[in-house]
Amino acid sequence: MSVPILLASGSAIRAQMLENAGVPFVVQTARVDEETAKRALLAENASPRDIADTLAEMKARKVSDKYPGAMVLGCDQVLDFDGQLMSKPETPEQALAQLKAMRGKRHMLLSAAVIYQNAEPVWRHVGQVRLRMRASSDAYLKDYVARNWDSIRHAVGGYKLEEEGVRLFATIDGDYFNVLGMPLLELLNFLAVKGVIDQ
Repeated sequence: MSVPILLASGSAIRAQMLENAGVPFVVQTARVDEETAKRALLAENASPRDIADTLAEMKARKVSDKYPGAMVLGCDQVLDFDGQLMSKPETPEQALAQLKAMRGKRHMLLSAAVIYQNAEPVWRHVGQVRLRMRASSDAYLKDYVARNWDSIRHAVGGYKLEEEGVRLFATIDGDYFNVLGMPLLELLNFLAVKGVIDQ
């Protein structure tokens, strides 16, 4: 049997989530200019939720165009802090500034997933998680960024909850899989109903 899912993402954690759940897939990274798309959407006053959904759809559609018949999964995650979008930090200084701005406050992670088949969207979901950060000291945040920069530069907001970043948080309200970047439970439900995975 051919592999039913193409993962249009280079994210190691998303691939690990699917692998751990026993979902057969092949990584087929989508080449899309996310930053240009994000800027255009922000210029149109798109909400963070719509931006996550649109970027996930762009990735799924791009790969689906090349592989008709295959189920293609595109994903994207954005951080909504007081209605503003936060992205992956480009420098350690930017990561530190983001963490200082968010400490002691709430923000939301939005994890979008879209499945395309035959160049049409057949399923989509945006998972939401509300998080409140602890009031960490300047010294701890500076040391945290220095110790973890190689990892957190790939994460929106400048932290990874599955690593030392968990120490930055006081409360988390929502599904842990959405924190990692994919609404996995909803995705598994869809794949089971479609007969892609056994139930």
